[in-house]
Amino acid sequence: MMEILHNMQLIAPVFLFLSLILPLIFFFYSSLFNKKETAPTKQSVTIPKSYPLIGSYLALKHTGNRRIQWLSDIVQISPANTFTFQRPLGHIQVFTGNPANVEHILKTRFSNYRKGYSFISTLSDFLGTGIFNADGNTWKFQRQVASHEFNTKSLRKFVEQVVDAELSDHLIPIMASAAQQDQTLDFQDILQRFAFDNICKIAFGFDANYLTPSVERSKFAVSYEEATEIISKRLRELLPLVWKVKRALNIGSEKRLRMAAREVHESQNMFGERYGFYADAKCGGWDSSAVRGCSHGG
Repeated sequence: MMEILHNMQLIAPVFLFLSLILPLIFFFYSSLFNKKETAPTKQSVTIPKSYPLIGSYLALKHTGNRRIQWLSDIVQISPANTFTFQRPLGHIQVFTGNPANVEHILKTRFSNYRKGYSFISTLSDFLGTGIFNADGNTWKFQRQVASHEFNTKSLRKFVEQVVDAELSDHLIPIMASAAQQDQTLDFQDILQRFAFDNICKIAFGFDANYLTPSVERSKFAVSYEEATEIISKRLRELLPLVWKVKRALNIGSEKRLRMAAREVHESQNMFGERYGFYADAKCGGWDSSAVRGCSHGG
């Protein structure tokens, strides 16, 4: 009996090592031999198969740049417009387009659906404990404060003026110029920049000029864009261990994220202190990371 236990102790580390390294080897070789495969069209979409250890990785890999469209197509063909996506190493994600499910999650039983440690820890380096990265009473308090502020007449009037000016002075001229010169615009990118300029003006009284192509972008805007892109890739990473190792070693994209997040947070602290935002918020019970996260949409 003792010999069996001893053998099991010897085998366990080997089994653990193989369970971690085999998926990595499989991902590597599948990348080599499937580079020329085209992304599936909507007509060919089927509910993805799941395999041990790797889950539905193969199906996701073949989507190319159509990942969001692919997921939307699967939701449409799934029973009750809801399906469970199997990620590698046993992790799962549930996608739904069913209005009843959405209402249940976001309204009827909202308190039951917490973001959880995995989600919060993934985004916390950039979003802190802001409203989009908080749970429970922390989220509830921030929502109450934000709701009160955004329901004031003076703020609504100010928002209207800022958005109107951004439309007439920047967005419409850019689109008119592109139409005259028969240029193609990335409208999603344009709207993102439009929203960013509005948020900076409303929250900080600062014109980022992010939408105006002829104006050099501020360091704050550049850092915000880079941090947002990298932190979003964390969520899409099939093996979170990859970014966690890079963060621990402070290399690659994680090093750039740390530098970009520091620039964004320092700029926000400066803007907030200039307008007395942090002082008022701290009196109401917010800590600095919560204020910082809420102020940049986190």
